[in-house]
Amino acid sequence: MEDKILGLHHITAIAGDAQRNYDFYTKVLGLRMVKKTVNFDDPKTYHFYFGDKVGSPGSILTFFPWPRVKQGKNGVGMATEIGYSVPEGSLDFWQEHFEKHGVEFGKIREQFGEQYLPFRDPDGLNLKLIVTKHQDNREAWETDEIKSDVALKGFHSVTLTLFNVGPTASILTDIFDYELEEKSGEFYRYKTSAVENAAIIDIHEDPTADRGINAGGTNHHIAFRVKDEETQMRFREKIIQKGLQITEKIDRDYFYSLYFREPGGVLFEIATDNPGFTRDESLEELGSNLKLPEQYEGSRDRIEKLLPELKQ
Repeated sequence: MEDKILGLHHITAIAGDAQRNYDFYTKVLGLRMVKKTVNFDDPKTYHFYFGDKVGSPGSILTFFPWPRVKQGKNGVGMATEIGYSVPEGSLDFWQEHFEKHGVEFGKIREQFGEQYLPFRDPDGLNLKLIVTKHQDNREAWETDEIKSDVALKGFHSVTLTLFNVGPTASILTDIFDYELEEKSGEFYRYKTSAVENAAIIDIHEDPTADRGINAGGTNHHIAFRVKDEETQMRFREKIIQKGLQITEKIDRDYFYSLYFREPGGVLFEIATDNPGFTRDESLEELGSNLKLPEQYEGSRDRIEKLLPELKQ
């Protein structure tokens, strides 16, 4: 386990209105706001982290909400759909719940022997709720409306859309130690045995598709999980030996990050478990305070005035 990619760490997407984004993921989907901070490169923009009770790796979906962002377009070279694990028997609840809250959703379908319910968030981001083949024992965050028997457990998978599965698959198999588990039509399922959950990358191979446009309602990047910085740097060497460019280690306050663009065009990140989201807030207070990177703390008053008001 020491030198393994431990499945997905987090996924980062782009939204529009901050309040709408917050309300949808906390009130409609029932996730916890784990961290409220700002974009490292654009401190007048929020960076929201939604997940489970403690912000476990494999449960965290993060957003940059830009109020005047243009609408993006899913396509080749992008992560195009996020799958969440939900308990068996919960999809009927979610259909009724989505109808009640005006959420755009499709019919219950099946892929790779698993039932799923596709839907979109208010910005058009593609998601789906999946009843997994195996038992998912992760503890879900509960709200008054969404109890543990239906609540989102964390990530099940993410789908990448690519012209050609081969070059990206070589990264997954040769470096990240994923294996091709199953193929169905133009969909390929890759899975790691290092963890039980958040372990799947699905690839949709579509040679005729248009390239995606990364803007509102699309995914910015996906992050893979490693135990610590030492493991992370060993993977950095493997990426370099593969002939790809990769960043230096970047301190993101709650984890350390490396970024590289895999051959199919998707931005990949390798992120550490340490130090975690309780480094600057207690477990009980997670997500309730605006936390700023150290370099912006001296400008807190100005930044707070620039950020949209958020009612939590």
